[in-house]
Amino acid sequence: MFGIGQLALVSIISHIIFIILAWYVITKAINLEPLLRKGKITEARVLIVFLTIIIGAGVSNFFLQILQWSRQLLFLF
Repeated sequence: MFGIGQLALVSIISHIIFIILAWYVITKAINLEPLLRKGKITEARVLIVFLTIIIGAGVSNFFLQILQWSRQLLFLF
């Protein structure tokens, strides 16, 4: 069973990994140039950072919940 410190470390690492993965996908795989206005570079970068954090944290939370639920299945039997 994970201790509180171990769970916190796994959560931090998971969030960082999924945020980096989301950043890569948003910046490389999706062309956002047609959606952004010219001359609004700073606002576009802030929007991309916020989208990256939202998507990465959401996927990480999903992953951590599945991990927690799979560990709790032991208590079913």
